[in-house]
Parts: sequence; structure tokens; C-alpha cells
Amino acid sequence: MTLVKRWFAGLLSALFVVATVGCAHDTTVGQKVDDSAITAKVKTALLADPDVKGMAINVETVNGEVQLSGFVDSQAQSARAKDIASRVDGVSRVVDKTSVKSK
Repeated sequence: MTLVKRWFAGLLSALFVVATVGCAHDTTVGQKVDDSAITAKVKTALLADPDVKGMAINVETVNGEVQLSGFVDSQAQSARAKDIASRVDGVSRVVDKTSVKSK
């Protein structure tokens, strides 16, 4: 895929997300954009941390409240992910719904 096509696909994806994110919630367009930015920042921070498997953790944000879900290897990973998310600008609260994998 060429760079222009990738850029265009990314732009269309972003517009789709912004247009549909709040369908089930009473939020403004500005809040939806803010929530999308918070989600991206949290996901980036999780991916950058070597102790957290960021790819296995899902992030959703509504009105500044971040929900983490997915599977982690230990309770320590879960706590670390919650700590990382809580330090991101704009996050008002973190709800941890991650589950520790059974061995």
C-alpha cells in the first residue's frame, strides 16, 4: 500500500471513529475527540512499557474515564497498567477489568 493510500485509510478510519464513538453515550463531538486522544495516549504508554503487554490490553475512554480490559500474566501487570493509565493527562478515573491468565 502506498503512503498516500495508508494516510487516506488512516484519515477515513479516524473520521469513522470520531463519528461513531459516542453513539451510545450523551457526549459532545469535542469530548469524543478528547476521549479518542486519551485512548491513544494510554495505549501508547502501555505499549512503551516493557513490563506490560500492551497489545493484550484493550482501552476504552468515555468522558475521561478509562476502562482497561483483556488478559495479563499477573496481578502486578494489571496494577502497573492501571498506574500507567492513571498518569496520562486527561484521565479522570481508571476502571480495571483486566483478568489474570490462569496457568
